[in-house]
Order: sequence, then structure tokens, then C-alpha cells
Amino acid sequence: MSAPAPSMFTPAAAAMLQELGLKKGRANLEEFADTLQALATADRNLVAVTSDSRGSGKLAPFGKALPKQIVEVGIAEQNLVGITAGLAACGKKAFGVSPSCFLTARSLEQIKNDVCYSNVPAVLVGISSGVSYGALGSTHHSLHDLAVLRAINNITIIVPADNFETREAIRFAAKATRPVFVRFGKAAMYDLTPAAGSVFEAGKACLVREGTDVAFIANGETVVHALLAAEHLAATGVSARVLSLHTVKPLDTAAVLSAGRECRAVITVEEHMVAGGVGEAVASTLLQAGLAPRFKMVGFPDEDTVTGAQADLFRHYGISMEGLAATATALLGLS
Repeated sequence: MSAPAPSMFTPAAAAMLQELGLKKGRANLEEFADTLQALATADRNLVAVTSDSRGSGKLAPFGKALPKQIVEVGIAEQNLVGITAGLAACGKKAFGVSPSCFLTARSLEQIKNDVCYSNVPAVLVGISSGVSYGALGSTHHSLHDLAVLRAINNITIIVPADNFETREAIRFAAKATRPVFVRFGKAAMYDLTPAAGSVFEAGKACLVREGTDVAFIANGETVVHALLAAEHLAATGVSARVLSLHTVKPLDTAAVLSAGRECRAVITVEEHMVAGGVGEAVASTLLQAGLAPRFKMVGFPDEDTVTGAQADLFRHYGISMEGLAATATALLGLS
């Protein structure tokens, strides 16, 4: 029997979660699957396409309840994208679901031509993204997907941070009239967005916490670690802003520029290579506007990624409460 996966949070970080009263939700994948099934039950025009991934995509109940609305192509990601695009072109609301590492590498040409160039309203869902597969190593890590898709015209890219953003992203995607890519990891997520009055808008970042000294601009499974770091820094008198930049493309330039103008430093945090990811998008936006706050990108460097559980990799590369707080302290010249 294999050892249980290590916790994503150190004892100090776990205590901070409890102090903040954050509620632990489900994995975004589970929220996605239930939301998709509810939408498909109400709209028989909605179909899911999987590449031997209905289990990992949490779509087994969908397939059992709606067998005529799911297409299984087997381990053939290029076919998955082509079929998803074809169904969308024929008027179906088609969701293609596959591990992000294979979906965006093996099928890049089909995404570029069949989906984006052809401008069909297909939704591609990259599951088990980032380093969710942990110890399976670099072949199964998806640290390139945002970079390659950012370079392709005509696709909206969304990386939800919690269950609320996941539900709203899938509802948005189901109504979209142009291509959409949504990226999910495997970990259970904490609810970061207040339920009352919460608004999700594609292309608009969610302000999780106010602050004026340093801004953490993060997305997906890294946002909670940025929030914990912000609270940890508050005890030392540092005011930290936290943005959930759930939409990578189109980028919320207004929120980015506000952070650059109103904070002394900006730190981007992503479960992705720093090359071509959110950090470079934010840096480009700031620089082209003539803004030059102290700046640091936290993510995965251009090197052979170490192998280990997701929690181990996050801590190794500084994506943790302690790591991000130390990065902010150093960037502000307080260490």
C-alpha cells in the first residue's frame, strides 16, 4: 500500500486556515462534473467527449445518467478535439474532457485549427493539470498548457480557484459562442469567494483580499496559498492584496494595472512554468503601461522538474504560505 499524500499545508498554514474560518469544499473536478450533468440534464443538446477519462474527470455518473450524451473516444486526444469541434460545428454544446498534459500537447494542432481557427464554440476541459499527477513525473505534468494556448488566437482561458469559480466558469462556457479552455487540478479546494453577492465574470479578476504593500496575483490551486501568505504577512504589518486572476485570456488588465499602481510590489503565483505563463502576461501588461513595481514570478523554473507529490513540489518551489511570505518580505526589502 502506498503512503498517503502529504498535506498541502504545514501545521502553521493549517492553523491559519482554521483562524480564517475558510470552509473546505470539494475538488473542482467534482464541482465541474456535477455542474455539467445538471446543465446536460436540462439541455439534451449538451454532450461530453472523453478520452478514456470519464473516471478521472468524475464523469462516470454523467455517463450512467445520460448515456446518449457522452462520447468515449479512448486514448486518442487528437480525435477527441476533432470530434468535439465537429459536434460544436453541428450545433451541439460540446465539452471535450482530457488530462491537460495530453490535451494541450498531443492535440495542439487540432486545437489551433479545428477549434480556434474554425471558430467553433467548443469547450476543452484540461483535468489533472499542473503537477496534480505528482510522482508520475514530467510526462504527466502540465506546466506548458497556458503558454501554448495563450499563443493561439481566439480562445478564452479560465483557471478557477474554488468551487464557486468552477460552477460559474462552466455555466459561462456552456453559453459561450467562441472556444473556451478550462483548467482543473485534483485537490479539494477552500471556498475563497463570499457566497452572498458574489459575481463571476470571465475576463475580470476576483479581489480576494485588499492590500497596498504587495499584490499577489494568482490563479487555480495557488490562490489559497497566496491568501494564507497575505494573512501571515499582516501579522508583521505588511498589507497584501490577493487577486484570483481566474481568466488568463483575456487578461483583466485593469486589475493588473491597479495592482501595479497601488502596491509597492507585485508577485505572480502559478502552477505552471514561469516561461509563457501568467507571470509573463502580467509583466508585459505592467511594462507596456510604463509601470515598474518590484516584481517577482513564482512558479516552476525552466529546469527538469523534481518528482514528488503536489504538496512537495509546491513547497520546493515556494508555493506555500511560508514560501510566498518570505518572497514578499525579501522583495519589499524587509528581510
